[in-house]
Amino acid sequence: MTDRKSDELEDLGDRIAIARGKQLPEPAKKEHHTMANMAWRMVIELVAGISIGFGIGYGLDWLFGTMPIFLILFIGLGLAAGVRTMMRTAQEVQKMNMAQATEGEES
Repeated sequence: MTDRKSDELEDLGDRIAIARGKQLPEPAKKEHHTMANMAWRMVIELVAGISIGFGIGYGLDWLFGTMPIFLILFIGLGLAAGVRTMMRTAQEVQKMNMAQATEGEES
C-alpha cells in the first residue's frame, strides 16, 4: 500500500514539474539592448571627454588671459581620453562577444 502511494506521489510530482515548466516565461534576449547601450556609452564617453577638456581649457584661458592656447590643448587631451575610454569599452564588447561565442560552441 505504501509503494502504491509513493508511486502516485512521484507521478503527481512529475506532472506538477511538467506543468510548471510550461508556465515559466522565456528568458528575454538581452543582446540587442546590450549592444545599443554599449554604443550609447561609447558616444557619451567621447562627448564627455571633449566637454571636460573644453571646460578645463576655457577656464584656464579665462584665468590666465590666454584665450586659445589651453582651450586647444585640453580639447585635444579630452579627445584622447574619450577615444581611450571608447577603446576600452570596445574591448569589453569584444570579450563579451567571444565569451558568448565560446558558450554557444559548448552547448
